[in-house]
Amino acid sequence: MRTMIRTMLTAGCFMLALLLHNSPAMAGSLEQARRLHDRLAGVPADATTLSQMQALLENGNGSAAAGLAMQHPDFYRTTLKLFATAATNRDQDVFEPLNDYVATVIGLVRDEVDYRQLLQTDILYIGADSLGLPPYQSDSNAHYLALEQQAVDLAQYLQPRAQSTLNGIPADAAAGVMTSRAAAKAFFYLGTNRAMFRFTLMSQLCTDLEPLQDISRPTDRIRQDVSRSPGGDSRIFNNRCVGCHAGMDPLAQAFAYYDYQFTDEDGSNGRIFYQAPGTLNSQTQSRVQPKYHINAGTFPYGFSTPDDSWQNYWREGQNQSLGWDNTLPGQGSGAKSLGQELAHTEAFAQCQVKKAFRTVCLREPQSLSDVNALHSITDSFKAGGYRMKQVFADTALYCMGD
Repeated sequence: MRTMIRTMLTAGCFMLALLLHNSPAMAGSLEQARRLHDRLAGVPADATTLSQMQALLENGNGSAAAGLAMQHPDFYRTTLKLFATAATNRDQDVFEPLNDYVATVIGLVRDEVDYRQLLQTDILYIGADSLGLPPYQSDSNAHYLALEQQAVDLAQYLQPRAQSTLNGIPADAAAGVMTSRAAAKAFFYLGTNRAMFRFTLMSQLCTDLEPLQDISRPTDRIRQDVSRSPGGDSRIFNNRCVGCHAGMDPLAQAFAYYDYQFTDEDGSNGRIFYQAPGTLNSQTQSRVQPKYHINAGTFPYGFSTPDDSWQNYWREGQNQSLGWDNTLPGQGSGAKSLGQELAHTEAFAQCQVKKAFRTVCLREPQSLSDVNALHSITDSFKAGGYRMKQVFADTALYCMGD
């Protein structure tokens, strides 16, 4: 009897050991599937989807598993909205309402087109006509508020439109999200239009002006509103102001014909404005907006902006490190060509991967392994035609073991 009990216990221990040996692989793939879906969609998967993702992971098809997770509507209306929204406001608040800038980011990711179109193409995404929403209006965000309030499936009901048919600016002046209503309201309103350049650097190249300071660049395109002796000390200008303005001012000149104009008294509604060919601003007697001549008396001998031609002085010096595309001329006219200049940098590609990493991994890159993964995903991003959906899949697969 004791022998029988001992035999049964031994057999039971063996079976328990076998189960414990086999369970990590099964539990691991199930847990990975759950994490992958949570990271990409932001919500738990249903049992069927989770089972399908688990099977795909066990068969070594991680991209398909990630693709299944990205079919969930919340990948578009939550994850991608969080990914894009900070770029639409000066406070970099991710909880701003849906707008034309964010919808265009979501649409470009969904459609797996070359993401460099973001800064240079005559495109905006709007809700389908069949939804019965308020129509897109160039001076109101009501269309997008309705899309969000009704929790519309953006994967199905976002449609691309020529931006120039919606907001009244010419097709050759449309520069992707930079000339969206949301961006114009945030970065063309008042000021000197330098904000559009600075915040585009921050949101799409992941750098600010401070790291780009280079006092070795020529000063001939620095505007008149910049004092050459701040506080009576010319050393401040030469050692500090030049560092940003020598490179920024000749690039921000691309926005010289743009403005944002309110259309009501309380300032809640307004539209992007573009000084069309053949028209003149009454104050400047040119197409250049008056904001480019603000405080011209500060240094009358400074650069007086005559048009929207721009030149990239940062193609030489320390800021070559941004990785400019040598097949482009490094100069041009207007926002569209400037958007192409920025979107074709190495920094642009790296920035999109970094932002996707933060969005789905819920942390900053920390280890050498993280850095190597970012480089690898960036290389794949460029080689694969700049498709952002693959970046999200690759990043989430890397982080699903966190």
